[in-house]
Amino acid sequence: MKIVPFDDTAWVKDHPTGVISFQHMLKGEPDSPDNFMYILGRQDADFFQPRHRHNFEQIRLPLRGDMSLGRGLVLREGEIGYFPEGLAYGPHEDPLGKAAPGERVALVLQFGGASGCGFMSIEQRRKAKEELARTGRFDGNVYHRPDGKVVWGLNVIWEHVYGERLKYPKPRYKNVITVDPKRFNWLPVPGTDHVQSRYLGSFSERGAWIEMIRLRPEARWSSTEPRGRRLIVVLAGRGTSGSTPVERLTALQVERAETLDLSADVETELFVIGLPPVVVSPEEPEQFDYVEITDAERQTAQA
Repeated sequence: MKIVPFDDTAWVKDHPTGVISFQHMLKGEPDSPDNFMYILGRQDADFFQPRHRHNFEQIRLPLRGDMSLGRGLVLREGEIGYFPEGLAYGPHEDPLGKAAPGERVALVLQFGGASGCGFMSIEQRRKAKEELARTGRFDGNVYHRPDGKVVWGLNVIWEHVYGERLKYPKPRYKNVITVDPKRFNWLPVPGTDHVQSRYLGSFSERGAWIEMIRLRPEARWSSTEPRGRRLIVVLAGRGTSGSTPVERLTALQVERAETLDLSADVETELFVIGLPPVVVSPEEPEQFDYVEITDAERQTAQA
């Protein structure tokens, strides 16, 4: 098990636009289809990003402030967004407005989806970007090749790391799925006293799931999950896991079949994402393409 406390001095500017700072909390195993990166993202200036898509999955939870999803859609503070692999979304247009720099903060999990494409680690990205910058130039989200051609930055980084073109899974879902946890009921967790759960859904054949757990003051939650790894963030409250204190924005990584023992000092709320292992189909139907974004999508985004 890993327990990572929140550290307000640990922000780094890892986003290509330069206006989002990250705090890296938890990460998986590079070159594994199960790899992931769990971060806090902080908006430090006006933010814009064109419509785009990825070959990995995302789950986002704005903790302070709203988040633009493009085409007039907004992920409100406290809502959860599931971004399927291969799905185009955006453009993001998030001026700070009346918000102070750093006021808007969101939890963001990026992870390999059921397609088996995996997720490139931040260390691989940084190294590739440094090497590519010796012959070309990065400008925000795009890369200027030595021959003058301008390409999407993440695509060229992927090709540099893996030696092959980045392919996109055709999306299993037609839109970003947004969830309002307040609309779900708290139900008692069987076999416990004063512990409740809000089960918010699971996605794709992988079965990645989202739920919230609430512990009343002095409650204890002991749980083992055979389905897969759990990534947990404390949204409110404080307590202990074993002898280790946990409080707001502490992140926990609990492996499959590993037992988590958590005791609450005060009412404590947890945000839980479950990640079963990726099982790649032995067949490879026509579920991929290589176009970062179609001309029709680009025109729609600019309309």
